[in-house]
Amino acid sequence: MLSSRTLRFGQSLRLGVAADGLALLRVSGWPRAGVDVLAERAVEAGAPDALANGLRALLTEVAPRGWPVSVVLADELVRLWQVPPPQGATRLADLQAAAALRYQALFGAMPQEWRISADWDTAHPFLAAAAPQGLLALLETLAREGRFHLVEVSPQFVAAMNAWRRARRPGAWFGLVHANVLSLAAYEGRALAAVRTAVIPPGADRDWLEAHVAREALRVGVGRPERLQLCGAAPAGWASSAGRLKFACTLLEDDSADWPLHVRLARTGMDT
Repeated sequence: MLSSRTLRFGQSLRLGVAADGLALLRVSGWPRAGVDVLAERAVEAGAPDALANGLRALLTEVAPRGWPVSVVLADELVRLWQVPPPQGATRLADLQAAAALRYQALFGAMPQEWRISADWDTAHPFLAAAAPQGLLALLETLAREGRFHLVEVSPQFVAAMNAWRRARRPGAWFGLVHANVLSLAAYEGRALAAVRTAVIPPGADRDWLEAHVAREALRVGVGRPERLQLCGAAPAGWASSAGRLKFACTLLEDDSADWPLHVRLARTGMDT
């Protein structure tokens, strides 16, 4: 059990939430960076109330009263899409309506049970994310009951993009590998053109990666990238090797520590 008396400057908690598991970490940035795994809990994916019961049990076990908590949601729990702003849009309400209509076009229904957030922009296409309203309300309720500070709730891919934003090189696409899923941010120049997600087949090698990136470029309608920068548990064989001419591939982080899956989720977006 944690106590607010043990909270030191530079420390916070990170909670990773996936459909099949949870992990809570204590992270320290000063005077010495470090990560402590406080609790992990498996969840039966898709079972009624399983995620709610798991979250309540985990947070009751650790009792992070008084602590700042950042939450990272696995991308399987959220929806991401690109929104072109309507012509002449000047109000936030115009952008919110455009995001909802684009959501309906992509996912087949209006987002009544989803809460939308975005990098709202009246002049350029922007990235929007939707998380289940019930899950966000549960986290807010648990924060009030447990008297901890809910700092932010981020989709995993958005957290990773923000963490590596300064490292992105001109002409590069960005990607995240997690739980055998590859999520790609396709860019046209400096502008984000689309976010695409695909399941990685067993044994996928560099040839598969190159073919996949080429197909996604055609689907999005942009040129193939000069470089792909990947974070997460990307296969080492995807990195650039001598004689590769289609595009370079840089692995941004060393995953050799072999953190458990849900711990890696919670760590997404930490200072790099």
